[in-house]
Amino acid sequence: MNGETKLSARLRDEIFAANRARSRIALTVAAGPRGSRRGRVHEEGALRVRFPNSTEGGALDAVIVNTAGGMTGGDRFDIEVSVGEGARLTVTSAAAEKIYRSLGADAEIGVRLTVCRHGSLAWLPQETILFDQVRLRRAFEIDLSSDAHLLMAEASIFGRSAMGETVETGYFFDKRRVRLDGRLVFAETVRLDGDIARKLDKRAVAQGGAAIASVIKVPGNDDDVARLRALQQDFTGEVGASAWNGLAVARFIATDGAALRHDMTLALTALGTGLPRLWVN
Repeated sequence: MNGETKLSARLRDEIFAANRARSRIALTVAAGPRGSRRGRVHEEGALRVRFPNSTEGGALDAVIVNTAGGMTGGDRFDIEVSVGEGARLTVTSAAAEKIYRSLGADAEIGVRLTVCRHGSLAWLPQETILFDQVRLRRAFEIDLSSDAHLLMAEASIFGRSAMGETVETGYFFDKRRVRLDGRLVFAETVRLDGDIARKLDKRAVAQGGAAIASVIKVPGNDDDVARLRALQQDFTGEVGASAWNGLAVARFIATDGAALRHDMTLALTALGTGLPRLWVN
């Protein structure tokens, strides 16, 4: 590669980088005499956070809005949420997040959640919809203090089946780490690369399903698992649940997004969670 070609390639890369979205939200929530209230709110780029109302019991609702309408290769979103001692927060999103195809670079999402003593966080965004030739790298770092409460639900849909869409190829990397008082108590990484459709067809992966999700509850126990297992006849997809070391985890596989939403709604309701209005409207 000669000097002129190198310069052209570098210029192309600089133009590409300059046109990619760099967005960030940083939110702190504190307990107050009238319930939980927002503290510091930082918004940058296409991401916004809105607070439609306080829910029963003094909890605060936060709705994340992506004004760009989706993400694609080279975009980077960072979300930081800190729930103070005794505060309560429910976070959802205004719509399903769409990750479009990439010409090579990864779309990246970094989420850091912190919950202090006696604080409570329900992380309940709407689904992430992946398009064919997607490239997504997502990481969750969650730090909980003793006596903190967390309910986290994350769902990913590989193509909108109602519109005849499938994800044939791409790259999907999803990492979750949960620490309690600095001690790692949960670590999970999902990676699908290359021929995603063929891999999802495998029985040990998704058995032909196109929608997957996880729910993590801390603290969680065998009673939570029993509530979910009692619903097995009502689930439309496959749901497995287990509890260990003070947490409960449920994993979902469904044929499409509608079936997945049905099963997650049943499960979250059984776990005693009030669903965000945007989930049911």
